Amino acid sequence: MTNIDYTFNTDFSGVLGEDYDLLKHICPTAIEMSHLVGATLKGFQQSNTRSESPCLNIVELGCGTGITTLSLLSACEGIALTAIDNEPTMLNQAKHSLLDYVKSKQLSLVENDALSALSALPDNSVDVIASAYTLHNFLNDYRNEVIEQCYRVLTPGGLFINGDRYGLDDISAHTVLIQKEVGQYFKVLKELNRIDLLEHWIVHLFSDESQNHSMRESEAVQQMTRCGFNSIVLQDRSDVSALLTAYK
Repeated sequence: MTNIDYTFNTDFSGVLGEDYDLLKHICPTAIEMSHLVGATLKGFQQSNTRSESPCLNIVELGCGTGITTLSLLSACEGIALTAIDNEPTMLNQAKHSLLDYVKSKQLSLVENDALSALSALPDNSVDVIASAYTLHNFLNDYRNEVIEQCYRVLTPGGLFINGDRYGLDDISAHTVLIQKEVGQYFKVLKELNRIDLLEHWIVHLFSDESQNHSMRESEAVQQMTRCGFNSIVLQDRSDVSALLTAYK
């Protein structure tokens, strides 16, 4: 019998976290989604008349190295952003690149997992919860608990924004997109002479596509509905990625 090692690192605590900025070459769509998350926040702030206070209280789940964090901070003035990540390797990169925002107290960086951090927040205390390419990494049951907590802590009328991997319901069409994605990994990493990363990204992709991780578009919308969200919209699709917005 073959002994299979199930401990291969598929998260961002090791080499993937150290070289996460290569994502803009491997998957340019991820950067586009980060910009869309920031633009969506800007539109929400401009139309926000729910509160006398112009300052929005925002929580970002899974800030990573700070790509989406910077998009959020650049999109709006007068916001208080708490960015959460449980990987110190990536959080340290975010702290270094966003130090001016930390010093100005516009940004707080918190090392914690999403569920624990949200569970510690009061009811109806957050105006916006934003994220990009984080929720798809969660196991399905854990993700459901996170979304339930997001609904609890959002203020009435509060906004949930997530740019992420929302798989097509059409499995055959989705498979074609995954094949295209793998081809992009090989092409880019060979050109950058970073074949050392190829195995890690392929293994991570297998984790993303596993049944206990993947987010199919219709299932994701149903999950948000069950947790109480309304006005759920899945838009701006680019290959396997799309932007989801929903309101409490």
